[in-house]
Amino acid sequence: MHTKLKSSLLMAAILLAACGTAPQKTARPARPPAPTPIGQIVVDSTQRQEVLMYALGLLDVGYQFGGNNPEAGLDCSGMVSFIYRNAAGVALPHNAAQIAQMARPVERNVLQAGDLVFFNTLGRSFSHVGVYIGDGKFIHAPSSGGKIRVDSLDKAYFAQRFEGGRSLFAAR
Repeated sequence: MHTKLKSSLLMAAILLAACGTAPQKTARPARPPAPTPIGQIVVDSTQRQEVLMYALGLLDVGYQFGGNNPEAGLDCSGMVSFIYRNAAGVALPHNAAQIAQMARPVERNVLQAGDLVFFNTLGRSFSHVGVYIGDGKFIHAPSSGGKIRVDSLDKAYFAQRFEGGRSLFAAR
């Protein structure tokens, strides 16, 4: 019986030793950075693709004045704010003109996917914003009754009202 007890204790010690090894750490997904105060936003250029993917994922979402989430609908600045918050962890105001003030101007011929394009659609500067996707095209939430869609900067309506491109990404 004494030998049986020794065997049992030895086996228990081996099992306990196996449980005592430090667990391997698994990588946690990176959390988006905390929102940056107004006027100091610079998004890492590696986030361009993520911004583009979020923008494309919103195609056909309904327009809603003042809307800030896809379930309820989005307006133009609500769409841009939603995209940047979810794709890059950046808090933007729900106002196209204020977003324009936070971004640096970019010439149209050097716009890249994820940059912003601004228009004067209401008789005041920077009253409409969209996300540039490349090849002269942008995604935006156009108007009441509409849906988020792709349009061309060359379309007469937008070409006449284009006020410029801006970027929140680090300078190239």
